[in-house]
Amino acid sequence: MKSDFENGLGSLFMPADEETEYIPLISDEDEVLENMNVPDVIPVLPLRNTVLFPGVVIPITVGREKSIKLVQDVYKKNKILGAVSQMDANVEEPGIDDLFGVGTVAQILKILEMPDGSTSVIIQGRKRFKLEDILTDKPYHIAKITPQEDSFEEPKEEAEALAATLKELAIKIIKLSSNIPTEATFAVKNIESPSFLINFLASNSELNMKEKQKLLEMNNVVKRGLYLLEHLSKEVQMLELKNDIQTKVKTDLDQQQREYLLHQQMKTIQDELGGNPIDQEIAEYKEKAKKKKWNKETGEAFKKELDKLQRLNPASGEYSVQVNYIQTMLELPWNEYTKDNFNLKRASNILEKDHFGLEKVKERILEHLAVLKLKGDMKSPILCLVGPPGVGKTSLGKSIGHALGRK
Repeated sequence: MKSDFENGLGSLFMPADEETEYIPLISDEDEVLENMNVPDVIPVLPLRNTVLFPGVVIPITVGREKSIKLVQDVYKKNKILGAVSQMDANVEEPGIDDLFGVGTVAQILKILEMPDGSTSVIIQGRKRFKLEDILTDKPYHIAKITPQEDSFEEPKEEAEALAATLKELAIKIIKLSSNIPTEATFAVKNIESPSFLINFLASNSELNMKEKQKLLEMNNVVKRGLYLLEHLSKEVQMLELKNDIQTKVKTDLDQQQREYLLHQQMKTIQDELGGNPIDQEIAEYKEKAKKKKWNKETGEAFKKELDKLQRLNPASGEYSVQVNYIQTMLELPWNEYTKDNFNLKRASNILEKDHFGLEKVKERILEHLAVLKLKGDMKSPILCLVGPPGVGKTSLGKSIGHALGRK
């Protein structure tokens, strides 16, 4: 619950415009309201975006000339008027077709002249009525009405059980919502009349104006309460879901903040002890890069990858992958060469010394080296050693490098 519950239990003197959303307050005089005598003809005050329920007190700001004259004349007489909601809030001069068919007899409690020159009126809903006809619209609307009585077709026990359920839901909503003061629970608990409880909760709910008008038009109190109960149940579920999401997000944020603070503390301690090892490691990579004989493109690629490493979180899995890539770039012999030694007799002695057997393999290697020696300008000569693990492929490669004098 937001708009009215969050705002409405605070202050009586925070008037809203007759054309805008209002701030409902409590007046639990249900039996008095139902038994009051209502005249057949009363002045009618059109309300925008507002539905007045019996028993509820609302402050409104009156802006239209007809409305100002109406409240002034009524306040001098019996202070009774009819409050009827407009179907379309944009209509400036509403007729009977622009008003809903059911409204609420209201009593003016107080007229306040505000410092900005506007007129604020505090009215209390008294009894529902059916709008029969507009007799005249000058100097303001005067209409013929028929009072509407609340009916209790169901047993009294059912109405009391419904009221208790509505109270529980309303109190639960107050507890779940951080914007509603907890003192509002006392107001709900102290309402004894089921019909007034429904009216009060309907005024404070997030139902739109048409839904509130639908509630106002229901004569059966229990059906009105069941309709409201359905809405409040959905509202409780939405608030519970919202609170669950906020709790999860808060937990995630707290964990992130905790990790950030720990990293900051760790960095401070490391700086005090002689520097951050991560920064030292990156500095070492930069020093090694200065000694490399790579071309401009390779140097720019290395710098780009090193910048990427600095942006990564050391705790992430991608960090170690990036470190391995940079170390590989630094270890590769960029533009560094060794002159091959094609002494086949020396090569044969090294292969015989390092490996026993494998005669066909060693013979094939010597043939390959002999062709390289004779040809002299072979481009990208490749010798592929194939076999299962442990048969000597790697050690043969090392022996070939040893025989050729390659680092």
